[in-house]
Amino acid sequence: MASTLVRLKTRADFLRVAATRRRAVRPGLLLQAARQPPGDATGAAGSDAGAAIRVGYTASRKVGNAVVRNRAKRRLRAAAAEVLARDGRPGTDYVLIARAGTGERSYAELVGDLEAALRQVDRARSGEARVPRGEEVET
Repeated sequence: MASTLVRLKTRADFLRVAATRRRAVRPGLLLQAARQPPGDATGAAGSDAGAAIRVGYTASRKVGNAVVRNRAKRRLRAAAAEVLARDGRPGTDYVLIARAGTGERSYAELVGDLEAALRQVDRARSGEARVPRGEEVET
C-alpha cells in the first residue's frame, strides 16, 4: 500500500525521533524512527494523521559543502519516495541522515541501504529478541 509522505520540519520533531534511540546505520545513510505522538494532526491535507508517514532529511557539515549536502538530501528524498511510500509504517516518523558516502553511492545501493535499515528498525519495533554473538538460536 502506498502511503503519503509528509515532511518533518520542526527541530522538536527531529529531536523527538532521535530520542527514541531506534536507529539503523548503513554505509549510505542513518535511519531513525519513532511513533507519531498521539493527537498529532499534522498529516497530509485531506487525510487522517495516522495514515501519513512523516519523514525528515538532514546532512551535517561533515558530509561536505552546501552543494554536496543538498545533493545528498535530494538522493535521500528520491530513495524515500520509492521505499518509504511502499514499505513504511503509517503513523511513524522517520529521519534520514546523510553520511559522507551518500553522494557517491549508486542509487541502487542507496535504495538497498534504506530497505535494509527499514527492516532492522521494524524488527526492533516488533520486539524480536536479539541474540548475542556466539550464541545459537534454538528452533
